[in-house]
Amino acid sequence: MSLKNLLFVTISILFLQQLTAQRNYEEYNRLGLNAGLTIFDINTDDFNTKQAIGFMGGFTTRGSFRNNFDLIYGLNYYNAEIEIFARDIGDVSGTFDQQYVPYSIQSAQLNFLASYNIIKHHLSIEVGPVLNVNGKMKLKSDRYENYIIDGYNTLRAKDIQDISKINFHVLGGLTAGLENFRISGHYQYGVTNMLKNLNDKNLENKDFEGHGSTIVLMAIIYF
Repeated sequence: MSLKNLLFVTISILFLQQLTAQRNYEEYNRLGLNAGLTIFDINTDDFNTKQAIGFMGGFTTRGSFRNNFDLIYGLNYYNAEIEIFARDIGDVSGTFDQQYVPYSIQSAQLNFLASYNIIKHHLSIEVGPVLNVNGKMKLKSDRYENYIIDGYNTLRAKDIQDISKINFHVLGGLTAGLENFRISGHYQYGVTNMLKNLNDKNLENKDFEGHGSTIVLMAIIYF
């Protein structure tokens, strides 16, 4: 699914949800903007990873469903950061540099969440699925291209950039604050193998497996 198609689906869902909320539920239906920080890592035995801080932002809508439940839809942009341990090939003296090499992953996320209001307009629990459409796990500097990934003999840092483009996550979190301004913290776990695409390439390892792990802290303004 392309970003263009994802945007079209999101706008359609938001439009239908607005009509439904206005027709069936008189209580409220709020549009909002959110932005925040991400702490991303990959749960994998194939790489020595180190979590790093990125950022996110987008828009969301929260509407009454029934009783103490709301429905939340959102489309967000994510710039996730991660570091993977690697070393250079060394020089004639036998010395070499080794360090955590930085990567970034840009993605768009579409979420559809159920929210239970512990205290209406002030405290709620959210849970639901997330569709993640991302680009490559891109090296932040070309100088690391030929670094050898820790634990391998020939696998270079540039060889592992072309990860799977479509992944599904599950999300759980907590939102608290005022009616028009709230702070949210949630955790996303990738249920699909985001490294699966690497198994189709002629690389040293033929059985890569990794699942995204993301902590998100964000502020939300409702209009």
